[in-house]
Amino acid sequence: MLGLPKSTEISKALPKKAIYDRFKPPPAERKLFDEQINRLSIVAEISPQTVALKASADVAAVYVVLVVLKTAECDKKNIALLSKLIDQRMLFVLQSGNAARLAVYRADKVLISESKPLADWRLNLSGLNLEAVWENAIAQIGGIDIAGGKDLDAAIAENDWREKLRKQIVALEKKAMAERQPRRKWELVEEIKRIRNLEFGIRNREDHE
Repeated sequence: MLGLPKSTEISKALPKKAIYDRFKPPPAERKLFDEQINRLSIVAEISPQTVALKASADVAAVYVVLVVLKTAECDKKNIALLSKLIDQRMLFVLQSGNAARLAVYRADKVLISESKPLADWRLNLSGLNLEAVWENAIAQIGGIDIAGGKDLDAAIAENDWREKLRKQIVALEKKAMAERQPRRKWELVEEIKRIRNLEFGIRNREDHE
């Protein structure tokens, strides 16, 4: 799976009941989890025992967890819940039919990739040790540029802020289109310009780093 070496392959079921019994998530979180997730299993272990990579102080192994969904989408709360309950570095494969998304939890955020056929996914194990491999995998999933030694968590926070700015622009553009009062419409257009300048400032700073 994911084009990983055969030496990494394992098959270990993670029964939902065992997770509930051990960690006792709140009823609302358990209900959402049960509504969307059919079954879970660990399908790969990336560690010094399975690949020619050294562990680091923070990362001894990375586990690939297959999450077979009941629904087309998986709420980010489910991924956050699993990541908080199980103290391991985990990369999730969210499978719905023949398609899959990759997901990971980092810096208090859930990053989810685009969807494509499960058979087409390839995870690049790039880096000199497991920490570098882990961070590069996160960057691959989240579409984050960490070239040139950029800090991963800072890049995630910046991407998140940029996404919020884009959502603000879309919402304001809708308001401006519907607004009939010329003065208020002008104010909304000016606010859109201000936010776009903020986004441009982020992009321009990145280009010169």
